Amino acid sequence: MDDQTRTEIEAAAFRALRDHLRQRTDVQNIDMMNLTGFCRNCLSRWYQEAAAERGVDLGKDDAREIVYGMPYDEWRARHQTDASPEARAKFADSH
Repeated sequence: MDDQTRTEIEAAAFRALRDHLRQRTDVQNIDMMNLTGFCRNCLSRWYQEAAAERGVDLGKDDAREIVYGMPYDEWRARHQTDASPEARAKFADSH
């Protein structure tokens, strides 16, 4: 596989993950962190860091909007719920 094809496939896989996470608003970031060690905010930070490596100035809020599909504060107001005590404890133990 050539580099261009690999890049296109990786980009398509990223878009599929991004779109899947946009649809699964029932899955909270703390649950993702507890199960996988990353969440939507991590993904948006990685996106921002990749942009910076290429000389593209992309702010934190802009990167989050790319991942969430809307401003972060709007997503939180619409979809974020309070984490259970169990989820908070698991997060505290692992981080």
